[in-house]
Amino acid sequence: MTAIEAPADDADVPRYWRELGLPGLVDVHVHFLPERVQAKVWAYFAAGERNYGAAWPVQYPLPEDERLAVLDRLGVRAFPTLPYPHKPGMAAWLNDWSHGFAAAHPQVLQSATFYPEPEAAAYVETALAAGVRVFKVHVQVGAFDPRDPLLDPVWARLEETGTPVVIHCGSGPLRGEHTGPAPMTGLLERYPRLQLVIAHLGMPEYAAFLDLAERYERVHLDTTMFATDFTERLMPFDPALRPRLGALRDKVVLGSDFPSIPYPYAHQLAALHRLDLGEEWLRAVLWHNGARLFALAP
Repeated sequence: MTAIEAPADDADVPRYWRELGLPGLVDVHVHFLPERVQAKVWAYFAAGERNYGAAWPVQYPLPEDERLAVLDRLGVRAFPTLPYPHKPGMAAWLNDWSHGFAAAHPQVLQSATFYPEPEAAAYVETALAAGVRVFKVHVQVGAFDPRDPLLDPVWARLEETGTPVVIHCGSGPLRGEHTGPAPMTGLLERYPRLQLVIAHLGMPEYAAFLDLAERYERVHLDTTMFATDFTERLMPFDPALRPRLGALRDKVVLGSDFPSIPYPYAHQLAALHRLDLGEEWLRAVLWHNGARLFALAP
């Protein structure tokens, strides 16, 4: 139970984290992409009824500097850019762009990505040498099996370094040939110490991904779009699973999918608040777990 009130709107978000005694928010699931790529992503969401069967009005379709200003006003102190390729030959140049973006903005966690291709091990090593803090993998958009042999040297290296990987591997909002818990279970059986962050809490296969977080020491879950009104209409979370989510307090991290969310940022925080898992759970999720994952100064 918490006596603190959930944030009413974006302007109220700083009041919320201050009353929780936090220095701000760490959001592990934010996207900044090259302008042409971002425009294509937003065009896809604009056709949400055709692509997802539900309207998806992007809340923050703003120029880059304005999006950065929104996050600053919200109090998001650290966030990645999370690029992801949908075909071979994209990852290396996305990594170069993300490196430059992070270098220009100290609050940005330098991000990179990879795709199953012969060059993957080399450009992942280049990214690690350049100081990358987090990788992004999108199994559904990339349409590949994470167990592809071309990625074996990549996973082995990332297991060795412990670098977090935010991975969209659940079957929501669209099922893919390689989405769901089975490929991830197989991957973790081979590389059990991977520092994976399961995006969207693995929706809609919530229970199976809770299993993986319970079983594997370094598997985390991010809250991206989880428990929001939008998601509950499409992929509801079984309330019977709530105690397990509460028990995983130290392995759940805040994610939002800013800027391409169909509701204000504050609603994600309000959705987590109304789970009624307590102030300590909220403090861990909104700041402490992300700060520990990325070794952020207090």
